[in-house]
Amino acid sequence: AYDSILCMKKMVNDFIKAVMAGVAICIGAIVFLNVENRIVGAFLFSTGLYTICSQALNLYTGKVGYIVNSDKPLEYISFLIIVWLGNFLGVLGSALAISSTRLNLISKASTLCEIKNADNLLSLFVLGIFCGLLMYAAVDGYKKTTNPFILFLCVMTFILAGFEHSIADMAYYTLANMLDMNALIRLFIITLGNAVGGILLPLSTKKQ
Repeated sequence: AYDSILCMKKMVNDFIKAVMAGVAICIGAIVFLNVENRIVGAFLFSTGLYTICSQALNLYTGKVGYIVNSDKPLEYISFLIIVWLGNFLGVLGSALAISSTRLNLISKASTLCEIKNADNLLSLFVLGIFCGLLMYAAVDGYKKTTNPFILFLCVMTFILAGFEHSIADMAYYTLANMLDMNALIRLFIITLGNAVGGILLPLSTKKQ
C-alpha cells in the first residue's frame, strides 16, 4: 500500500511538472507570434525551454529520447504518456487564458495552422523527426554542460528551419481556435515524429 501511495505521488508530481512545462512552451509560442522579426521571436521562444530545463520540468520532446537507456521501457512509456497529457493540459489552459485577454493572436496562429493543415502527414512526420533530434541535442547538451547557449541555438534552429514541435503546435492550434479532430491527428503524427527524432542520437551513441 505504501509503495502504491509513493507511485501515485510520483505520478501526480510528474504530471504537475508536465503541466508547467506546457505553460512554459505556450509562453514561448505566444511571444513568437507577437514578435514581427522571426529571428528575435525564435530566440525569445527559447525562454520556454530554458525555464523547463533550469526548473527540471517535464517536457515530452525533452524526455522521449531517454527511453533508449531506460531500464524499464514500459514504465517509461507510461511516464511519457503522463508527460504528454500534462503538457497538453498546460498548453490548453494557457492558450485559453490568453484568448480571453486583449492579446488577439487568432489570425497569426491561424496562418501557421493553415500551413500545417495543408501539409501531408508524411511531411509532418519527417519535420517532427528533425525537431525531435534537435530537442534531444538541446536538453542533453544542457544536462552535460549547464550552458543555456545550446538550448537557444537548437530551438532557434528548429523554428527557423520550419520543423514541427508537437507541444508548440498544440499552442498554435488552440490560440487559432482550430483544435479539432484533424488537428489532433496531425499532432499525433508530429508526436510520433518527435519520438523517432528524439531516440536517434541516444541510439547512435549507446554503448553496447
